[in-house]
Amino acid sequence: MTVFETARPDPIRIMLVDDQALLRVGFRMVLEAEDDLRVVAEASDGAQAIALAASVCPQVILMDVRMPGLDGIEATRQIMAAQPNTRIIILTTFDLDEYAFGGLRAGASGFLLKNAEPGELITAIRTVVSGEASVSPRVTRRLLDLFGTQLPQVDAPDAGTGTALAALTDRETEVFLAIAEGLSNTELAERFFLSESTVKTHVGRILHKLGLRDRVQAVILAYEQGLVGR
Repeated sequence: MTVFETARPDPIRIMLVDDQALLRVGFRMVLEAEDDLRVVAEASDGAQAIALAASVCPQVILMDVRMPGLDGIEATRQIMAAQPNTRIIILTTFDLDEYAFGGLRAGASGFLLKNAEPGELITAIRTVVSGEASVSPRVTRRLLDLFGTQLPQVDAPDAGTGTALAALTDRETEVFLAIAEGLSNTELAERFFLSESTVKTHVGRILHKLGLRDRVQAVILAYEQGLVGR
């Protein structure tokens, strides 16, 4: 019998950003115990994070928000502007936190509590790399309800946003607005009497037409465009 070794995919490249060295050590130990994860850089503040992200090009950044100097929200905004394919997960102390929401509006793909279980951390990283958000639209909607009117407005939407919204079909518009309510794929299927596979097709087309990375961005766009209540 002959056994051929299969090539393993390259590990996911991760950067840790937190001003607490002990926390970075803990995260590194958890992550590097996994064959498909590798920590390639660490930073202790937002300015360091921006410089390192440009030089090492991590796929995923675990980003603290409360740091001296440049905070994690502004660092997230600048990194996403320069490297839009990077996935950022905000690290926060509280579940429903204005800093977590600020990070999502700045372009993060999700947030995690700092005391999350190791399995949650690992799953979140793999989830955002796969192209999904690690926080549900429903949680995003709750954050909007709690903090949306308390935070400064983000930059004005691109001039093409209105045109892109107008390009949605009637059904896609219905699905888009339902996503903005925080409905899951199962709930969308039930509301519109569709199969979940058809719902996924609609969601994929909506995100593509609007130039969005994930459903969380769809919720935030609908809010910023005034399509859901402030």
